[in-house]
Amino acid sequence: MPHVEIDGIRTAYEVIGSGPPLLMFSPGGFNAVRNNWSELGVYKRLSLLPALSERFRCIVFDRREAGESGGRVQRLDWRDLVAQGIGLLDRLGISRAHLMGGCVGCSIVARASVDHPSRVAGMVLYSPAGGPRYRMGQHRRFVQHLAFAAFEGLDGVVDHARATTESFSQDPRVGPWASVLRSDEEFAAAYRGLDPAWYEAVVTGTARVMFDRDTVPGVEPEDLLSLEDVPTLIVPGDDASHAPSAAQYLRECLPAARYWDAPVAEQTSTSAPQQILAALDEAQARRPADA
Repeated sequence: MPHVEIDGIRTAYEVIGSGPPLLMFSPGGFNAVRNNWSELGVYKRLSLLPALSERFRCIVFDRREAGESGGRVQRLDWRDLVAQGIGLLDRLGISRAHLMGGCVGCSIVARASVDHPSRVAGMVLYSPAGGPRYRMGQHRRFVQHLAFAAFEGLDGVVDHARATTESFSQDPRVGPWASVLRSDEEFAAAYRGLDPAWYEAVVTGTARVMFDRDTVPGVEPEDLLSLEDVPTLIVPGDDASHAPSAAQYLRECLPAARYWDAPVAEQTSTSAPQQILAALDEAQARRPADA
């Protein structure tokens, strides 16, 4: 599997298909791996990747701290996740691409478009994560992890992570760096030796900065309102982590947005790729990505 180093962190990626580049920020929370586009929930049912890769050069990758990518213990924020995607474009020699996010990937795409508007030809925001229950669930997960770390120590976190295959979303005890603890002996050894008080501050700060609102996190509404030239397709979800209100919020804030007002049950393997491809074709005509 190809990989590149971006800011000292290994990034595992694949390029599927040909055509204008489409950088795809995976769904799946803290387990946002490239295979989720084909194997996770609604994305598996919709078979998006085969349809999109017939017309676009789909770039899928494991988010840092997930899958085969590496990580670093630090207070994470959305710009750290953006930096990985933009760095991957740089390493592939791509100056402008279409960006697509699923679930929490929508927040990264929106943040990337605000911070790097010249690099973004258009956005597809599929089932954006957000809503009050989403925020509450994220904060609960971090609290549960810190409680386990306080009781068992960081040695206990490493040992538990290595005894399971579950992600942070499935078992908060393993923490946000679980996949790297399992795959990198040097990382795990350094993690065991971290100062517990410093670690608590890092984890608490990550939760506070990344999940700070009851709608789509990651970018301020005033910044979204400035994206007048970035064509966007928004597709709503409908559950506790992908509240319809999150998609409606993006619809209200993004000036060049088109909203596909279809219930999740009516988003099918035929209709969903058609909607996305039509939106990408429109964006490509208005604001071309690299050939």
